[in-house]
Amino acid sequence: MTATAAHPSDLDTVPSFISPSGRREVAAVRTAPRPEAARHLSDEQVEALGRLACASGADGIVCSPHEVANMRVALGPDALLVTPGVRPAGADVGDQKRVATPAQAVRNGSTHLVVGRPILEAADPCAAARAIAAEMAGA
Repeated sequence: MTATAAHPSDLDTVPSFISPSGRREVAAVRTAPRPEAARHLSDEQVEALGRLACASGADGIVCSPHEVANMRVALGPDALLVTPGVRPAGADVGDQKRVATPAQAVRNGSTHLVVGRPILEAADPCAAARAIAAEMAGA
């Protein structure tokens, strides 16, 4: 899967994003060169950007845990929804502002989870990854 960032300032160029493989696959719709810019997007604008990305050939989008349920409804059952900001219950959220547990993200419609530091910084990364996978399976 290839992820392509479609920044709000690039709205008019979303249809032209092409992955290195020649396919448009996943577009990020609430990311921005400056994080404060993304906060100014309404939920309706995020949904419109997601629909535009998929209508332009993307297989899905990157969206926060707080947007994934709405985007699942808006984009249907086949869209890939890649969700960063996933933290196991009780884990330090670090610099993440909008987080969910693996089970919450899966229940809300995420197809792919981005979990970095909770695994990489764990005393036993393999055990941490297994625990996250188990939580996802139980969702």
